[in-house]
Amino acid sequence: MTKKILIVEDNVNNRLMLHDLLTHHGYQVLEAENGEEGLELARKQQPDLILMDIQMPVMDGVAVAKLLKEQPATSHLKIIALTSFAMKGDREKLLAAGFNDYVAKPINTRQLPRIIQWHLTPKEGDLSPFEE
Repeated sequence: MTKKILIVEDNVNNRLMLHDLLTHHGYQVLEAENGEEGLELARKQQPDLILMDIQMPVMDGVAVAKLLKEQPATSHLKIIALTSFAMKGDREKLLAAGFNDYVAKPINTRQLPRIIQWHLTPKEGDLSPFEE
């Protein structure tokens, strides 16, 4: 069965790049351009994984992740933060906010598919082995 990935990203160029990358790797792709749209799509579509930008209009990625993790119907969803926040401690803050992983921008297009596959494969442990 094809895995479904939701991209929540306000930058159209980033969304297009991610869409092309994910469809190339055989994933079904859903897209939202702000946090509110992403929250609604996640609730309705129950994707296998969400790639979530942090800084977005309407509702930021941290607020969306917290809402999804607080609700029993969506608490199981895997959410990877995509962010330009790359300061010491940012990763820990995002993981504490409910994200399953963190990928810094600019996105490494060779590494991201491996990170996604790692999260979609049942195993023990929470963090990907692909930290840079």
